[in-house]
Amino acid sequence: MPRTIATVTFLVRAYDEAIAWFTDALGFTLVADTPLPDGKRWVVVAPPGSGARLLLAEAATPEQAARIGDQTGGRVFLFLETDDFDRDHAAMRERGVRFHEAPRREAYGTVAVFEDLYGNMWDLIEPAG
Repeated sequence: MPRTIATVTFLVRAYDEAIAWFTDALGFTLVADTPLPDGKRWVVVAPPGSGARLLLAEAATPEQAARIGDQTGGRVFLFLETDDFDRDHAAMRERGVRFHEAPRREAYGTVAVFEDLYGNMWDLIEPAG
């Protein structure tokens, strides 16, 4: 079997606020929400049709809480790829997603930086050609 990165941990303040934001603002699907011991939950979200998923992990220590919203030191953290930039950009703006720039055309595609509910930076990108 080929190896793939399937799931990435994403630190959150609270499970339910993160589930709501990812499903409402980005249109992600709630893949799993399973109770675990000690009040933890196995919560997974993903864009429809995507192989990659995010494990929403509620911060359990002050060190983890300090990383919420700055998981990559201010750099773009994740890249949300689309086959229709204009459609998704308009839908995300309508749902209140905050973009940091107007869409721009680059050699690799159409892109705009947006932030998630905690301030992590993402690229919405439609690859070129």
